[in-house]
Amino acid sequence: MHWLDWVIVTCYFAGLFILVWWLIRKNQDTADDYFLAGRNLSWWIVGASIFASNIGSEHLVGLAGSGATDGVAMAHYELHAWCLLVLGWVLAPFYMRSRIFTMPEFLEKRFSPINRWVLSLISLVAYVLTKIAVGIFAGGIVFSVLLPEMRLGPLDSFWIGSILVIALTGLYTVLGGLRAVAYTEAVQSVVLIVGSILVTVFGLNALGGWNVLREIAGSEMFNLWKPLVPEGVIGTWMPVKDVDVTGRVVRQAWYFNDNYPWLSMLFCAPVAGLWYWCTDQYIVQRTLGAPNEQEARRGAIFAACLKLLPVFIFIIPGMIAFALATSGRLPEMQQVLLDGNGEIIREEAQKAFPLLVATVLPAGVRGIVVAGLLAALMSSLAGVFNASATLFTMDFYRKLHPSVSDHQLVWIGRLATIVMVIVGLLWIPVIQGGRGLYDYLQGVQAYLAPPIFVVFFLGVFFKRLNGSGCLASLVIGFLLGLFRLAVDTPVKLGLPGFENGYVQGSFLWIINNMFFQYYSILILIVCVAAMVITSYLTDEPDYAAISGLTYGTLTDEHRRKSRSSWSTGDVVASGAVLLAIVMAYLYFTG
Repeated sequence: MHWLDWVIVTCYFAGLFILVWWLIRKNQDTADDYFLAGRNLSWWIVGASIFASNIGSEHLVGLAGSGATDGVAMAHYELHAWCLLVLGWVLAPFYMRSRIFTMPEFLEKRFSPINRWVLSLISLVAYVLTKIAVGIFAGGIVFSVLLPEMRLGPLDSFWIGSILVIALTGLYTVLGGLRAVAYTEAVQSVVLIVGSILVTVFGLNALGGWNVLREIAGSEMFNLWKPLVPEGVIGTWMPVKDVDVTGRVVRQAWYFNDNYPWLSMLFCAPVAGLWYWCTDQYIVQRTLGAPNEQEARRGAIFAACLKLLPVFIFIIPGMIAFALATSGRLPEMQQVLLDGNGEIIREEAQKAFPLLVATVLPAGVRGIVVAGLLAALMSSLAGVFNASATLFTMDFYRKLHPSVSDHQLVWIGRLATIVMVIVGLLWIPVIQGGRGLYDYLQGVQAYLAPPIFVVFFLGVFFKRLNGSGCLASLVIGFLLGLFRLAVDTPVKLGLPGFENGYVQGSFLWIINNMFFQYYSILILIVCVAAMVITSYLTDEPDYAAISGLTYGTLTDEHRRKSRSSWSTGDVVASGAVLLAIVMAYLYFTG
C-alpha cells in the first residue's frame, strides 16, 4: 500500500461517515423509519442496496477463487439474476400489499403465527452460522494479503482486519438503521463496481489481453456446463461419490467441478437462487423499504441488471490470476497459488482477487480498489446485522411485548445489532482456520433453501395449502438439513475417529458422500410432499383472512392496482436482462 492509496481509503471512509452522520440526523424514532427507512427508498437505492448486500465475502474470496480453480462454472449462480425478476414481478406485489416488516411476518399472515416463529428462529441461526461467519473470514483474508506485516500487539493482520470490518460496520448500522445501510450501500456499489472493473482491466493488461487469457485458461475453463469426465473418473448419473480405500474418488457424476455435478446444479441452483433473492430477509428487506409496488419492482429489475456484472468483475479476475500464475508472468502469484507440480492450490485460490490488487495495480488505483473491497465486506455485514436486528425485534420482542412503543422498538433494534456485532467478534477464532469455508457454506444454504422456498412459492400459488402444511414442511426440511450437517461436520473437522470418514457403504457414508445438491433436491421433494399431504388432511384455510395473499384470493381491485404499477419500460428492461443472460450462456460454452 502506497501513501496515496491510504489517502484515497481515508477519503472514502470520511465520505462514508459524513453520509451516515447526515442520515442519522433524520428522525429515527419510528419502527418504520429505523427498520424500513420510512418505506421511502427510491428504486435506484433499492436496486443498488440489494446488489451491495449480495456482493460481499462470497465474491471477494469464494467466487474469484472458484474462477481461479474452475473457470466460469460458478457463473451459474450469478446468471440467476432472473430470480430478481421473479421477486419484482411475482412476489413483491404480495409483500407490498401486506405491509410487512419481515418475511416470517408474511408467513404469519398467510398461514399462522407459529410459522413466523419457526422461520425467524431458522433465519437468525443461519445468519450467525453463515453470513456473519463468512463476512468476518473474508475481511481477515483481504487484510492478510494486502497488509501481511501489520501487527498490533498479539494481533496479526487477519485479526486486525476482521475486527475493523466488524466494528466500523456495526457502528453505522447501529446508529442509522436501514436508511444508513441502504444509502451507504448505494455509494459502496459504485465504488465496488469501478474498483472491480479496474482490477479486470489492469489484470488483462498484465496478462496480454483477452485472447491470451482464453489461450492459457483453455476452452474447459470458459465452458459453463463442462459435461466432461476427468481422466481416471467414470462418468455416471449416480448422486453419491464413490471412493477407494485411500479416499480417492473413482466414480463421479458428470460435473461442473469436483463438487458441483451439472445435473444436480441444473435443478438445485434455481431453488437456492429463488429462496435467496425472493424470500430471504437479508435481501428482501430493501424491497420492503420502497414506498409502493412500482418502486419495489423497478428496484428489483435494476438489481437484476447489476447482478450480471460479477461474472466479469470477480470470476474473470480469478481466471486472470490463474493465468498469471501458470504462465509465470508474476512469480509472486505463482508462489502463492501453485504447488510444486504447477497445479492450483484450492485452499490458496481464495486469495486470487486480493493478490491481483496487491500485484498488478499502480499506486492510487490500488487505493480505489481497496476501498471497493472494504465496501463489499462492510455492505455484506451491514445487511446481515440490520436483517438480524429486524427479525429479533419485530418477530420476537414485539410479539412478546405488544404494547411497546416505537421509540423502544428502535432501541431494542440497536441493542440487537450490538449483540450481533459481539457475536461476530467472538466468531473470529473459530473462523480463522476455515480454509474450506466457502464450499461448506454453499452446502449449508442448499439445505436451508428448500423448505423456505416451498412454503413461500406454494403458499402464494395454491390457496388450499394451510398453516399445518407450512409447519410440517418447515420443520421436516429443517431437521433434514440439520441431520446432514450433523453427519458432515465431524468429517469436515477431522474429529478423532472421523479422520477417514464413515464405513464405506454404510447409511451415514452414503449421506456424507452424496453431493450436497442432490441432497438438497431430496429435501425439496420431501418438503413439497409434506406440505401438500398435511394441508389436504387438515381443514381449509379461511380464504377471507388471506385475501390478496395468494393468486387464488386476489380481488379485481388488487389486480387493477398491480397492473397500473408497471409500464412498457419495465417489461422492456426485464426482457433485456433475460436476453443478456441467454447471450452469456451462449458465449460461455467453451
